[in-house]
Amino acid sequence: MNPGEKQRRPWIVGVSGASGTPYAAAVLRALLAAGESVDLVVSRASRLTLLDETGIAFRDAHWQEDLAAWLARGADGKPLGSAPDLADVRYWSAGDLAAGPSSGSYPVKGMLIVPASTDCVAGVALGLSKDLLQRAASVTLKEGRRLVVTVRETPLNGQTLRHLVALDEAGAVVLPASPAFYAGASHLQDLVDFVAGRVLDAAGVPHGLYRRWEGELSRGARES
Repeated sequence: MNPGEKQRRPWIVGVSGASGTPYAAAVLRALLAAGESVDLVVSRASRLTLLDETGIAFRDAHWQEDLAAWLARGADGKPLGSAPDLADVRYWSAGDLAAGPSSGSYPVKGMLIVPASTDCVAGVALGLSKDLLQRAASVTLKEGRRLVVTVRETPLNGQTLRHLVALDEAGAVVLPASPAFYAGASHLQDLVDFVAGRVLDAAGVPHGLYRRWEGELSRGARES
């Protein structure tokens, strides 16, 4: 890096194998719209979910093409318009344990796991580091950086609840993918964007994904 050059400090976005790839897409679009840099890790299991939910096969060798196709679609599968600029997205293979995010010396702002499966939650809570996603999350915690875990499973058994408590005690933000309806949602994407907005709220990234509560009853119903 040249003297005086601004150091790149991305958000790591980890996509695990739980259903909910539209949440990840909404978070990625919003981060890029806010001018944030992104390091993306897509787990092996999440590729199957992505294929099932969108029909997109995410490939390491063609990740830019596949990511652009993914981000250009809404939660209902319909086109949203052109995909965002991916110039400041860096992709790391989930099997690459020598990747930058595997080290605490790699400069990042924090990590967002969207969605987080119970398997992912357990791996991070127990420090298993079985792939880059889990390793990066463990590094994020040990370095005292912001980790947001968007768990998307139901129901939750006692073991998973204990893992979530362990993550909370370690400093992570446990954020269930629970959309609210007071914002006057009229489309599936509105509900997805609410959850994505709450993820960005937890990360401290500005956005305009949903209408915030202002203490006025029935406003959402009137505006929908």
